[in-house]
Amino acid sequence: MQMANKASRSNSKHRPLILSLFIITFALLILSGSFNITKDHFNAPSSPSSPARTKPHLQHAHLVRKETKLPIWYRLVEEEMKGKKVRVGFVNIDDISDPEFAMKGLAKAVKVTFDCVSGNLTWKNFFPTWINEDPKGRKPSCPDIPMPKFEDYHDLDVIVAKVPCEDGGDRRRGLRDVFRLQVNLVVANLAVGTGRINLDMNRKIYAVFLGSCGPMVEIFRCDDLVRHVGDYWVYKPEQGRLKQKVLMPVGSCQIAPAYAENGKERWRGYLLRSSLRKANGTTYRPREAYATVLHSSEAYVCGAISLAQSIRRTGSTKDLVLLADDSITSKSLAGLRAAGWKIRHMQRIRSPNAKKGAYNEWNFSKLRVWQLTQYDKVIFIDADLLVLRNLDEFFVYPQLSAAPNNGVLFNSGIMVIEPSNCVFEDLMSKSFKLDSYNGGDQGFLNEFFTWWHRWPSRLNYLKIFEMRKDEEHTVPDNLYTMHFLGLKPWMCYRDYDCNWDKESYHAFASDSANRLWWEVYDSMPRNLQSFCGLTEKMDFIIRKWRGIAKKANLANGHWKINVTDSRRFISLNKKHRNARKLGI
Repeated sequence: MQMANKASRSNSKHRPLILSLFIITFALLILSGSFNITKDHFNAPSSPSSPARTKPHLQHAHLVRKETKLPIWYRLVEEEMKGKKVRVGFVNIDDISDPEFAMKGLAKAVKVTFDCVSGNLTWKNFFPTWINEDPKGRKPSCPDIPMPKFEDYHDLDVIVAKVPCEDGGDRRRGLRDVFRLQVNLVVANLAVGTGRINLDMNRKIYAVFLGSCGPMVEIFRCDDLVRHVGDYWVYKPEQGRLKQKVLMPVGSCQIAPAYAENGKERWRGYLLRSSLRKANGTTYRPREAYATVLHSSEAYVCGAISLAQSIRRTGSTKDLVLLADDSITSKSLAGLRAAGWKIRHMQRIRSPNAKKGAYNEWNFSKLRVWQLTQYDKVIFIDADLLVLRNLDEFFVYPQLSAAPNNGVLFNSGIMVIEPSNCVFEDLMSKSFKLDSYNGGDQGFLNEFFTWWHRWPSRLNYLKIFEMRKDEEHTVPDNLYTMHFLGLKPWMCYRDYDCNWDKESYHAFASDSANRLWWEVYDSMPRNLQSFCGLTEKMDFIIRKWRGIAKKANLANGHWKINVTDSRRFISLNKKHRNARKLGI
């Protein structure tokens, strides 16, 4: 009994202390929740899921549980309307008297009517492999996608649309549905006030999409997503960006114009790259940069150095940003900085569909360029390209603009993107869900961005001559870039393109293209040229294939050429002495 009383008195003495500790702990938990502690996002590990992307939208879930008969989509925009009566346009919704769309007199409902796009048209009709790019020839045309009479639907405050979500049931592929494209373009045109006389770039309008897959990410940016609950997606589009989208051709069936061709529209001045953009009364100059990525080995350090030098030779003063992983040594980083690159360290990203040890195993590292959010636009360029003409004018194009590859696909070797953390998170989330035809970034990006804008092929001239009758493989004179496929110039003797020595590589061989690269090399300072030396292994491989070509007596005869390239006798170990000149 005494023992029990002692225990009781002891517990009574400790209760205030325990209560105080509980209160302090609870307060600290609340306080810590108010701080957002993050690591450098270039070093954050990638994950197929993105909880940071979805959790913010769950805060609106309570809106759908109100005890009211108002439709869910209206409750999601009700707070934004601030009690005013709104004008709502319904797209791809047959019966607007349905209870799901009845608004009890709080809004004026308008059904947007338009003819459905022809069922005979497929995605390939809008994204052909080849079109005539010669300005002197017949201008290519695109199939017709019917639109509403926009003048009948002016001054809408909200647009509500049902979006098709299925494309043959294959959700491992990107959606390539022509009717889905039509619905998204109808909503986009309504949102920017196409057909209105008095345009207002600061006009606020909301687009609500009903459907499990949401709208096309190529048209409606995740940055403009304000609410998402279940199958309901609410966007407040940025007018300028969206206007430029609707001014683009409906597919790669035409070359994308740099700005609105209709000079009467005030949007033309907004879209011109040389113009300063004004927002909220302040002058704003777009932040733009060229970027490339190096990862996994130093095989492309020389290529990145020559790329930077080629950009500067065209007169561009844009920032040059290079993302590099731990495989790039401090000596090479010093050379890259000397060439003009601003270095950003990153963790590489594995390609989910690539085989271990494959050449494209870590190609998803390219997706890191979407994390360069200090820039409005980035032109990404692979390190095996050479820039031959100034590309600055192409920053005016919207995401995703690129040159064609084959079929309905674009080539990701050079493309304009708009950095965005939420796009990067979405890319990571879908990287394990979407297939890649080649296991690398290009295949994946083509499933993510199925709707893209076509640049002329000379913006990304692929050094391949499979279908050409010219035996010399001569390249045209009017190119913007040269994309060196096959063995790279710095991996060959300068005397000729060593792709000629491998019969299976003849399609990639071109002495005229090879000379273009060496012109840039000759213009580089010697301390940068040293990063393009040959290792003993590289030299051995070149001599090996020259010997095989000689033994096979290959008809092109390049193996007979007397080699004068002094790099045969320069080991890359000597570059360390040259590196001292860079202060390493």
